[in-house]
Amino acid sequence: MRAVRFGISVPQFFADGEFDPAAYRAYFARAEELGFDSAWAQEQVLGAAPQLSALETMTYAAACTQRLRLGCAVFVSTLHNPVHLAKSLATLDQLSRGRIEVGVGTGGKMRPFAAFGVDPERYVARFTEGIALMKALWTEPRVTFDGDFWQLRDAAMEPKPFQKPFPPLWFGGSGPAALRRAVRLGHGFFGAGSTATAKFADQVRVVRQALADAGRPADGFPIAKRLYVAIDADVELARSVMDAALERIYGRRIPDIEAAAFAGTPAGCVAAAREIAAAGAELILFTPMYAPAGHAEILAAEVIPQLR
Repeated sequence: MRAVRFGISVPQFFADGEFDPAAYRAYFARAEELGFDSAWAQEQVLGAAPQLSALETMTYAAACTQRLRLGCAVFVSTLHNPVHLAKSLATLDQLSRGRIEVGVGTGGKMRPFAAFGVDPERYVARFTEGIALMKALWTEPRVTFDGDFWQLRDAAMEPKPFQKPFPPLWFGGSGPAALRRAVRLGHGFFGAGSTATAKFADQVRVVRQALADAGRPADGFPIAKRLYVAIDADVELARSVMDAALERIYGRRIPDIEAAAFAGTPAGCVAAAREIAAAGAELILFTPMYAPAGHAEILAAEVIPQLR
């Protein structure tokens, strides 16, 4: 196994009036002190959970940090206008001096496409075309683009991203077609927090076979996985808090997602993370479901040192 890097989630769950700017700044300053490689948001525009927007929280985090890389796993880019998204991400990459990682995904069949004016029968084609357009805007001085969904004539977008040719592009996805698309179009694969480790291992095998088929070296295509965590000596309490938090995010109880998340002691978290690394993850994104600052301390002191 190659050396594993460790990320921490960007806190996004705040009810109306709960957000504390000073505490947010302190969280990111401490995350850098503790040695986390990166911090990652996730995107959910519609839902009952009080979740702040990914792009804006990444931007706030960029202003609070000096070294930490910042990403989103993942933007459901199908639901975005790619011209606007490309501009926003290029701007944030400039503001952060090249510390942005971009995760993208189709969102799957169950997204509320009608709320975004998206044809549910063509969401994959829209996703793929949007990625092509963003890449063109990030790399070409003038863009002429004749797509099914978007058309440009001799259009320029400046400034380009700080990172050249553009920020690392991670793909989410589950099925074999999505995983092969990740290899064809992206720079890395990001496994979901809702995916069990055994299924993630199967996904890694598909990705590595696709890389071999394409003649691409595996060491140039990193693989990551999100792990939802609730760490507490009281395992029963940790599990109840975890299940309630996941229900808020996903809108209902889903046993497979609950089983993929970790709830328990630091030693148990070490074992779960080791399994994920053995399955092929080179970056593990710890996503605490409550008390993120306290979890960051526990992860840095009691979990990550056992994984190095």
